Amino acid sequence: MLTSSALEKSVLIYGCGNILFGDDGFGPAVVQHLQEQHLLPDDVLAQDVGTSIREILFDLALSEKKPQKLIILDAVEYPDRTPGEVFEISVDGIPAQKTVDFSLHQFPTVNILKELKEEAAIDIHIVVAQVAHLPERVHPGLSEEVSRAVPQACRLVLDLIDKG
Repeated sequence: MLTSSALEKSVLIYGCGNILFGDDGFGPAVVQHLQEQHLLPDDVLAQDVGTSIREILFDLALSEKKPQKLIILDAVEYPDRTPGEVFEISVDGIPAQKTVDFSLHQFPTVNILKELKEEAAIDIHIVVAQVAHLPERVHPGLSEEVSRAVPQACRLVLDLIDKG
């Protein structure tokens, strides 16, 4: 799943989530907005990885070449956050579960991220948005709150890229 072109980049941006389950499609929506509305530097790759983040991180952990920075975009469900709120969480701050759990928050993803951060010295940033609603059945499309959060998340990602 990890492409050879990804291994040549110093910054990898992965949008996680299932676009068929409402706000869970936040990560892919941010990647799409970045690709369509912003000119990313040549050493940056932004990719919608859907529900394949574990496999990609596993490949990255086994690869000899690694990026300097990894930015992961996903939706979360925290009881004390406002729908559409964009914030950054640490690898240790990833919630244990969420209602529709197809993306980042499954074991052993957290362990792989910790290994990449600690042993490979990759600068890891996890940019998330608080969901308004995660449907139990297929229901494509972001809520209004999370849709409005996409440009804000893009600005945060661009700031993280600029920090080098």
